[in-house]
Amino acid sequence: MGASYRQFCPMAKAMELLDERWTLLLVRELLLGSERFSDLRRGLPRMSPTLLSRRLHQLVAAGALTRDDSGGEVRYRLTPAGQELRPVVEALAVWGTRWIPELADEELDPKLLVWDMHRNIDRTHVPLGRSVVRFDFSDVEPKVAHWWIVITTDDVDVCDVDPGDEPTAVVRTSLRSLTEVWRGDRTWAHAHRAGTLDVLGTRDVQGSLAEWFTLSPFAGIPRPVSS
Repeated sequence: MGASYRQFCPMAKAMELLDERWTLLLVRELLLGSERFSDLRRGLPRMSPTLLSRRLHQLVAAGALTRDDSGGEVRYRLTPAGQELRPVVEALAVWGTRWIPELADEELDPKLLVWDMHRNIDRTHVPLGRSVVRFDFSDVEPKVAHWWIVITTDDVDVCDVDPGDEPTAVVRTSLRSLTEVWRGDRTWAHAHRAGTLDVLGTRDVQGSLAEWFTLSPFAGIPRPVSS
């Protein structure tokens, strides 16, 4: 845990654990269902493995997290104390959506965006069988410009190398444009009309692809009306 505030205030006591860098973002990933170290890394791609290990240890020591290696693979799960942080994390996300909408270029991350999107698939709109969606980003370095989401009956995965399937759909877009769609700042249709997002595929897929993905849980948060 971080340095003590030396206050008896319960908020100060809580913040001695929670205001350490990355801690609440790590809790966010755990609340979203990630349990394995590798999945936590994918949801926090700019957090070093060493720091991730340290923060996990701190949360376990604080009683907010359990470490289970009984199945041959280590899994981390929030305890009831950790689960009680859900409204705290959600309130911060709502506040940030409403009051800090600006996105700097360095805050855009294709790895994190596609990882978030793969966790929000609406299977009622996805065809049966195996579907592959390729994302081609026009405004990032070539080595991170192409990503694939592979959707099967019982799994959804993200690939940064070609899985070898003919894509069901190809999304050609800028990273900023698709991030804004994901956050609810604009719609798929608006981005398409603006010429910053295009979907290649059959007519049916072109018409339905936007419905394959639910948006960020905070996409519908009302924004302040500009005066």
